[in-house]
Parts: sequence; C-alpha cells; structure tokens
Amino acid sequence: MEALLSTLDAWKPFSAIVVGDYMLDQLVYGNAERLAADAPVPILHVVRTDNRPGGAANVCLDLIALKARVEALGITGNDPADGLLRQALESEGVAVNGLLRDPTRPTTQKQNLIGLAQARHPQKMFRVDHENAEPISHATAGGLLEAFRRLVAHADVVCIEDYNKGVCTEEVCQGVIRAARDAGKPVLVDPARLSDYRKYRGASVITPNRTEAETATGLRTAHDAPESEHNARIAHALLSSLDLEACVLTLDRHGAMLLERDGSPVAVPTVAREVYDVTGAGDMFLAGLAAGRANNLSWLNAVRLANAAAGLEVEVFGVQPIPLDQIHHFLLEHTGKLAGKVREPEPLAAEIASRRRLGQRVVFTNGVFDILHTGHVTLLEEARRQGDFLVVGLNSDDSTRRLKPGRPINNQHDRARVLSSVGAVDAVVIFGDDTPRSLIETLRPDVLVKGSDYTKDKVVGADLVESWGGSVVLVDLVSGKSTTGLLRKMRAEGTP
Repeated sequence: MEALLSTLDAWKPFSAIVVGDYMLDQLVYGNAERLAADAPVPILHVVRTDNRPGGAANVCLDLIALKARVEALGITGNDPADGLLRQALESEGVAVNGLLRDPTRPTTQKQNLIGLAQARHPQKMFRVDHENAEPISHATAGGLLEAFRRLVAHADVVCIEDYNKGVCTEEVCQGVIRAARDAGKPVLVDPARLSDYRKYRGASVITPNRTEAETATGLRTAHDAPESEHNARIAHALLSSLDLEACVLTLDRHGAMLLERDGSPVAVPTVAREVYDVTGAGDMFLAGLAAGRANNLSWLNAVRLANAAAGLEVEVFGVQPIPLDQIHHFLLEHTGKLAGKVREPEPLAAEIASRRRLGQRVVFTNGVFDILHTGHVTLLEEARRQGDFLVVGLNSDDSTRRLKPGRPINNQHDRARVLSSVGAVDAVVIFGDDTPRSLIETLRPDVLVKGSDYTKDKVVGADLVESWGGSVVLVDLVSGKSTTGLLRKMRAEGTP
C-alpha cells in the first residue's frame, strides 16, 4: 500500500485510448401530473433535457477525472445524437477524431423519461432505446482499426469497453489487441455479458463482474466470500483460456479477486458502504485499473486503486466521475495515514494539497498551548471558522524552553493530546524550530491566524502565506486570559 500512496503523491498524467460502444444518455425531465384522455397513461410535460456521455464515453470521463488525456475510438451515426455526444465529450477535454460516423446506424441513445408528480422526488417512468446492435461491417471495422494504429503509439494504456452493441466484434478486439501488443501497450477489457470470451484473448486483463464471469465460464461464483475456491476456479479458467496477464473478478460488496499469471488468487476487499447507485461502478473500476497501470503500479495496487474508485462511485447518485484527489484522500484515511490528529509534516502536506484541490481552505495557527484555557479555545474556534481544516503548529519542548524559561509545564505529547480533544482542531503537528516558518513553507496553508496582540508585520510566515495568495487574520483575544496570567495567579495563591 505504501507504493500506491507514494505513486499517488507523485502522480503523472497519462494518455489513454478507449475503444468501445459509445452512447448518449439523455435524461428528459418533466412534470407528470395527469393522465392522457385517450389512454390510462401519464403525460410528461417536459421541462428540461440533459445529455450525458454513456457507455464507453463514460469511461473517457472517468479517465479525465484521473488526469488522463483521452482519445475516443468508436462508431456513431450521422444524426443529431452524434452531435450532442461529441459536444459533451469535447467539453470535458476528450479527443473525438477517432469517433467514426456510420450513416447506416443510429448513434446509440438511451432516453430516460423522468417525471415529477405532486412535488415529490423525480421518478424514472420509461426508457426509450435507439440502437442497432448488429455487428459493424468489415469495412467499418477496418476504418476503426486504421485509426487505432495511428493513435496507439502515443498512448500509455488501451481500454476496451464492450456493451455488446456491435462495435467490439472479434475482428475489432483482436485487431486492437495485436496492434497494442506490437506497440508494447497494455489492453484492459471490461467485457460484455457473453458466453464466449475468445474475442478478448491476448488482452492484458479482463474485469468481469460476478454475473458476467458466470455466464462466460458456466461456473458459479461464491456469494459468501471473495477468497472462495469457486471464484479462484473461474479466474483460473479465464486466465488460461484467454492467455491473459491477469484476471480480476469484481465481486460487488466483497471487492475483487486478482489472479496473475503464475500467481495465486488474492482477495482485495472493499470498504462497507452505503450503496446509493451502482450505475457506472464498472466503468470507474476499469478507469482506475488503467490509470494505475499507466502509472506503473503493480496489478495488486492497481486493483486497490480501482476498488477505491468504484466504491466511491456507488456512494453517489447517477454516473459521476470520481476525481483522483478524492480517491487519494480516501486511501489516506483508510490506511490510517490520517488516523488521529497528531501528524508528521510531510504526510500532512500531501493531505493539505489534496484538500486544496478539492476546494477546501486550510487554516494554520501555532503556539505553545501549555495550559489550555478559554482564551486558547476561543482563538482555535475562530481560526476554524476561517476555513475547512485547521492545523495547529505546536512548539516542541526544546523550542519552548528556548523561548520561555521555566516552561513548558506540560510536555509536548500531553499538550498535543489535549489540543487533539478540541473539536475545532483537525490536525496537530509538533515543530522543533523557534518559529513555524519552515513548517508553514512545507504545509502552504491558505489562511494564517494569530491573536490580535500581534501586528501583521510581526506574524511569522505572513509574507509567505500572502505570496501564494493566502490571507492573514488577527483574532481578538479574550481579556485577562493567558497562560502567563494563570501561572502568576497560581503562584500567588501558593499552588505548586
């Protein structure tokens, strides 16, 4: 897992080609308040229409979210849906020159009619499919493969997304796999639900789900555990018959099973989640796996990345690409790198960078916090209100002794533990220098907070924070509340 986290810290953009069945998902929203006069059917009064890339086009968007440059390769019709699909893809940065028009076929389009009645939540009423699932012609396949051979030299990874809509014929799949192999590029396949997988032979990996694997092999998976011998037998059958480098069975709540050539089956568990919508999880898994391999992850770590991506996908409604930074942050939390509030500077800097990319504002303040009192708590609460994540820099015992003779009263570990119990504090990092300047430079917070007994020109690190566009905030102190004052009072009263 350390290798996975290190790779995410130093993630490199990559290039991908997605071959497959491109679709337009059209969501037609309206009010369904009455029945037709001539038949007992609801009338949908259309309010708006949303057009979204679907099928292989959704894999393209998932890869874009994982910082890929993507070439789309598939077949569309010469119709209005084709224009809408291309526009939707291009607006997200996907290159569409590899989408070839075939005037004899319609662009595959799924129209979902969604009604709202009596101010309740939207409800899908009906779906209308426009498609021709017959295999594409030899001439059309030839044009597709010619385009692929022009593009493959510049790709890091190739994905085949097969929905059995006629594009991923044996001629196309085998042509893509051979050309990619000749160019030294991996091919990852999300297969259709078919009884014969021979058209995928020679690919680097296939990622069937439970139902697809059972259909392809005639064997049953085990629904009780991912490490079952039943699942291993299916993976072995697919791996050997198709000459693959690896086989990954995706097993819904049980995560995945990975089997590499000459290796043993490995169960890769997932985190138990509140599942809202499984739509798009398979696409996100393929994209995550491809992104991992393009960044030179082992098969095991690439599956871990894909598992995390697909798991986050099922927690959202509809099909929504999961950004790399969200996956990175989840893995940091899940592996315990973010466990507890007391942190080391470098891992905390990586988390802060991830939070910033997610649009969060990180706040920093610092001090000795020797005997925590209401003045401290007020400062911390006000600092937290300045952003989304508050980091407290805590002077070590050695630096405190240099700055404040006779202090600290409490050691750094006790002080850090007490600070961690304050709800406003999200992270505590101990620093050994006399000032937090070096720590601020490492963490690069968006907001620097100090008490109003300072002026901005006296706040250490103010110039740094403002140099990268951040701000400095001075918080009013609580009158008469200070550690020095408390200690003076305790000594006057004879408290040891």
